[in-house]
Amino acid sequence: MNAVRPLAATAATVLLAPALLAQGMRVRRDTPRLPPATEDATGAAGRAGAPELRLLTLGESTVDGVGVDSHTDGLTGRLAIALAGHTGRRVHWLASGRTGANARRVRRELLDSACAAPADAVVIALGVNDTIELRSPAAFRRDMLALVVAVRARLGRVPVMLAGVPPMDAFPTLPQPLRTVLGLRSRALDAQLARLSQVDGVWHVPAARAALRPEHFAADGFHPGAHGYRIWGEQLAGELARLV
Repeated sequence: MNAVRPLAATAATVLLAPALLAQGMRVRRDTPRLPPATEDATGAAGRAGAPELRLLTLGESTVDGVGVDSHTDGLTGRLAIALAGHTGRRVHWLASGRTGANARRVRRELLDSACAAPADAVVIALGVNDTIELRSPAAFRRDMLALVVAVRARLGRVPVMLAGVPPMDAFPTLPQPLRTVLGLRSRALDAQLARLSQVDGVWHVPAARAALRPEHFAADGFHPGAHGYRIWGEQLAGELARLV
């Protein structure tokens, strides 16, 4: 099944290219541009004085906090809060995200500053921009593997969790056939993340389906809102708590 998806996605992209280009331009023009979270991208969750856990998140606009006003209500903050609840530890978190970034750009532009301080666990949330840019599954896998290797070179053998690429056919703002084509492409990229979980110390967690209900999106119909981030963060925390 996974071998079929890249072929189907490529064929659909080629056949529907004129319509997809027109729809993509219209979506870009008409979709509200939401800013990233404005507060400092660091914080702590859990009881003061409890054993400490240092969490780093890397990624695109979801790590940048687009869709909420505060990182505390975004993916990293909600993940840290839930992780503190699961582990009883004081979770110190750093969100290193950039809106519009793909996997290569995160490695080249964010990694050095993000890894300047030690971390005990890393969560990476990427793939939507690689999908939009029509990055091939094989190229995306290489980019993500290079990112994981670079993280480990700087931080040591910390556990690395790969948040699944959300199926973009669930994004309310996308019209048809663009929605279906990007859905196929995003699923093909997510299958490559699942393959990377064969690397020792790397885990893949599929996207939280409950977070993808229309009512859990932000006003742009493209990014999670506060409730979507909470569901997603709690899902990742439940998995990460078993690894730290």
